[in-house]
Order: sequence, then structure tokens, then C-alpha cells
Amino acid sequence: MPAASGYGEMTTVSRCPQAAPASWHQWRWPSSSVIDSGDVVPRGLVALSGTRTVSLAGWRLVTVSRAQQLPRPSLSLHPSQGLSLGDTVILRCHLPQLASRIQLCQDQCLTSCMDKYEMQDVADFYICTKREHAGTYRCQYQVLKPLKTSEKSDPVELVVTDLSFPPPGISLSPGGHVGTGTNITIRCWNKDYGATFLLHKDGCSAALQRQHPDNGGMATFALFQVTPTDNGTYRCSYLIKGYFPLLSSPLGDNVTLEVTPTSAHPGRCQLPFACPQ
Repeated sequence: MPAASGYGEMTTVSRCPQAAPASWHQWRWPSSSVIDSGDVVPRGLVALSGTRTVSLAGWRLVTVSRAQQLPRPSLSLHPSQGLSLGDTVILRCHLPQLASRIQLCQDQCLTSCMDKYEMQDVADFYICTKREHAGTYRCQYQVLKPLKTSEKSDPVELVVTDLSFPPPGISLSPGGHVGTGTNITIRCWNKDYGATFLLHKDGCSAALQRQHPDNGGMATFALFQVTPTDNGTYRCSYLIKGYFPLLSSPLGDNVTLEVTPTSAHPGRCQLPFACPQ
């Protein structure tokens, strides 16, 4: 009888009709499905036994594991931004408990995984970045007693800059000094290479907005009802067409926004170094 492959829970399936043991005495027909401790069994003749749920619908015998899920790990990048081809990045998987196996996988490539077999609660994966390393990553872990595998961590994006591509152009409208409450438009363009454009503000650790370009290769970003907290220097980059999903151009030229207070206004950024979302 084949066993399930990979990290998933084990499911045993028999395609041969089997008689029900005499010890299974509680029988009933469900109207649609039976939910037992979170497990959903397809409609059919169902027998409930103390430690498993069995369905004979379609002449199949299914054993469902009730093992409790392990806590999820988390994943972080070091450094988290400003990576160019050839730079070394650490993808650090943080585990809520000791694990015997830790795996890091790139979502875009099902076979692109790395494993560590050490009893530890933190695992560092070192990558000297190439184009194919740009993408989204998750990690998970496995313990031996009893044998269980965690869910995957939340995704982390590894954006890699390829300096061989030209930076995008940028414009600000209206330019110069503006008053509080003004709506601002920032446009970025590169007709030949840009697939998705990212708007950055100096001092912010992540891009503020993402936009797809129009048919002319231009992306338009809007900042509504600006306040002095929006003061700063803005730049654009773009994710490159037809390449790996998070391969990026270098940052382009900058524009500077200066907002003059016109009345008392609480602003949208209350914490130091906060950036508008």
C-alpha cells in the first residue's frame, strides 16, 4: 500500500471492499458530511471508532490523522533590502522548539529547497545571490518524537537588484512646495523592461506602493491629502519583465516632496521613522 510522500500527514487508502469489524457498532448515514475534530469526511456510510474516522463511500477506507499541528516557524532576511547580484543574504528560520530537520523552499521552484539536519531552534541558510534566487521563500521544520511536520512560515520576499538594467524615470505633480491636504501624483516609467513598478521613500524599509504600468510603460502613484509627515525623497524601481519574479532594476532618480502646514493636522505617521502606507 503506497504511503503519502513529502511532509503531509499520512493517509492510508484501500481500493478493495472490506467488511466492517464487529467492534464498529455506531453506524449512520450523514446528510452531507461528518466533521470530527476538524476532519471532514465525504458523504457516505460512516463508522466512528474511538481514535479514527472511517468512510466506506465509494468502497474506500480512509484513515485520518488527528495529530495536533506544530506551531508555525517564522522567516527573516538579513539584510532585508538593498541586495544586488553577488551579495550574500541570510534567510533565518526561527523555530518555536528544537527540530531535527529544517527546510527552506522557494515558492516559484518546487524543487528549489535546502535542508538542515541539526537539533536547533534557529537555522541560517546562506545564499550568494544569483538571478534565480529572486523570489518568495518559506520554511518549515520536523520533529522526530512523535514524527510531525509544521506548517510553512509566512512568505518572505527576496528582491535582488540587477544593475545591468536601466533605472526608471520619475516625475512629481504638482512639484515644489504644496500645502497640507494636496493630492500628489508620482509617475514612473520604463517601457521596455518594467513589469511592476515600486515606489520607495528614503528611510523606509519597504516599498510604499506597487503598480502595473499602462500600455505606454508608465505607472501612476497617488498620495492623497498629504501632510508634513509625507515630506521626503521618493524614487522608483521596477520588477523586470520575463525574468525571475522578484528581480529588480536599480533605483532611479529622485523627486522631493515638501509639504507646508496650512492648519493643525494630526498627520498619518505618529511614530519615528514610520512611513505612510
